[in-house]
Amino acid sequence: MSSNEQTFIAIKPDGVQRGLVGPIISRFETKGFRLSAIKMCQPGQEHLEKHYSDLSDKPFFRGLISYMNSGPICAMVWEGRDAVKTGRVLLGATNPAASSPGTIRGDFAIDVGRNVCHGSDSVENAQKEIALWFKKDELTSWKSAQNDWIYEKP
Repeated sequence: MSSNEQTFIAIKPDGVQRGLVGPIISRFETKGFRLSAIKMCQPGQEHLEKHYSDLSDKPFFRGLISYMNSGPICAMVWEGRDAVKTGRVLLGATNPAASSPGTIRGDFAIDVGRNVCHGSDSVENAQKEIALWFKKDELTSWKSAQNDWIYEKP
């Protein structure tokens, strides 16, 4: 897979309020991913309903939207080989109780309703989410000077 795959990661209001933005960014940087875009925002109900439209028929949908609208969100785009799949591994299971120690949710969360982060679950969804949260001119693709130390040459 291309080393330019992108994923969307959002630190939810609980993660921002608990001061976990730095430690979460550090996990992605330490793994070797490149930060392509980042912003703090409070996007509003309509935006969040679009983002979570696939869950609109779930009983928890209204509560999820209300919670996600309750405080600032740190929206990010990370870039690198298998960014979507590996990003999900870094986050851990959606339910923190099922997340392994060493994952973000395994280390920083207890309750599924306060699981600290959102991460794209497919390349297609990553592309949709990135387009929803960022304008094209807000994305920066770049090659890290460490690239040859992270990726084996084919």
